[in-house]
Amino acid sequence: MHITRRTLGTAVLALALGGLFAGCSSTKLDEAPVESRTVPTDGATAGAGAAGAGGSGAGTAQSSVATVDLSKSGAGAASGPLSQRVVFFEFDSFVVKDEYRPMLEAHAKALSANRSKRMMLEGHTDERGGREYNLALGQKRSEAVLRTLVLLGVQDGQLEAVSFGEERLAQPGNDEAAHAKNRRVELKDK
Repeated sequence: MHITRRTLGTAVLALALGGLFAGCSSTKLDEAPVESRTVPTDGATAGAGAAGAGGSGAGTAQSSVATVDLSKSGAGAASGPLSQRVVFFEFDSFVVKDEYRPMLEAHAKALSANRSKRMMLEGHTDERGGREYNLALGQKRSEAVLRTLVLLGVQDGQLEAVSFGEERLAQPGNDEAAHAKNRRVELKDK
């Protein structure tokens, strides 16, 4: 068997490209966006061990980007589902949990009743993982909330899904409590 330099070069290039694409592929971002789960009754924090970036960003330096005050967006307010405007996610996930269904149903009902009303869905991650990955994960999160609202009757044209990745932290810090607050989609009126 006679192998020319050109044949060998082509084979090496094909193997290198195959390895590159295999290393870049991730099935995590291709999972279903909505999942049914029961809420823990043992007082466990929803979102513990949960979603931010994905990858090996352990030990990443703290960002100098300004934080976001979630209290101004109605997060956790006790005056009803329409005052709640933040959906939190598990680590490396864009699955909308069942605990957010009443809030999303209330917003869907309000948007359906007023077709001229528009809403921006801002996807965010924690600081772990690469910038591009976090932008993609934030986009997947905002699109998962968008699809949920559309399934609940909102017109697609009333919603816009965007991602800020790790750029707008709600809670600075390198512990799980801070990471859990940063893995979110904020619902904002346009």
